[in-house]
This record gives sequence, C-alpha cells and structure tokens, in this order.
Amino acid sequence: MPARGLASFGDARILLEKYLERARHLEIQVFGDSHGQIISLFERDCSAQRRHQKVIEEAPAPHLSDEQRESMSHAACDAARAVAYVGAGTVEFIADAYGAFYFMEMNTRLQVEHPVTEMITGLDLVEWQLRIAAGERLPRGQSEIRCRGHAIEAVSTPKSPKRASCLPLAGCCYFARH
Repeated sequence: MPARGLASFGDARILLEKYLERARHLEIQVFGDSHGQIISLFERDCSAQRRHQKVIEEAPAPHLSDEQRESMSHAACDAARAVAYVGAGTVEFIADAYGAFYFMEMNTRLQVEHPVTEMITGLDLVEWQLRIAAGERLPRGQSEIRCRGHAIEAVSTPKSPKRASCLPLAGCCYFARH
C-alpha cells in the first residue's frame, strides 16, 4: 500500500478517517474584529445535500442539545481566536449521531446561506462585515445576541427528465410567488 500512495500522490503516508454513520454537516457563523473580539451567531444545519451541494440550510439546527450547541459555538470561536481572525467567517463541522463533532474547515467569508442567520438574529451581516473592514468594533457582544425563530433556505435546481444523469441545468423560472 505505501508504494501505491507514493506512486499516486508522491507521499507514502496513509491518512485514515473515522467513518460517521448518519453524519450531519453543521456550520457556525463567526465574526472577529481587529480589537480581539470573537463571537458566534449560532449554527446552521446543511446536511441535506445533493452531489455535495447544499440543498436545504436550516437555523437553528434541529435536534441539538443546548450543551452541543454551546460546545460547538465555543469550538468555532476558539478556531477563529487561534488565528486572530478578523471579518466574517463560517466554521464547518461534521457531527455524528452520538453528539461528537469534528472540525472540517473554515470559510473566510460570508457564505450564500448567511441570510438564514440574519433571519434568526435580526442582524445585517453584510453591514457588520463592512464595519469590521473599516476597523470598527463588533456592533454587539456575544451576550447581546439572541436566536429568535427558525429559518430555512432551499435551493431550487432545474433538471431535465430527458437526461439520464439528472444533473442540474441552467433554466428559466417562468412563475414564482413571493
């Protein structure tokens, strides 16, 4: 096996990853300012995916205990703090069915799903990002931020039943109701 890794990747080391049954993809919105303040704006569940693309984004994430929610939020803030992060970011985790969670990555930007967080917090995250970029302090501290309500964002992707692959296509929306 080491010879195959060396031939294929130029590295003979082997990386083993834990298999997680019924895994969930959870992400925490974080903000940091140049004054050392780091906060989290709750979590989003983006486990409903097709071909590794998010289809449903839900906040707050259902079926999380307060303890899990708090622990994940602290871990996200710790990750941002470890790199003295400034700006808007999303810390992504994968969680197992037993409540354990594992760091996947940090996206150093607002993601397209950020309006879901705006809906449950009542905050304008784009405004916050601009204020932080201008060197201002975060407009609110962690203790001043509340989660109110529930929000879901769904992606609508046109597909052609004539194509066996059923891959997404570009298409026109002829009718939509707001």
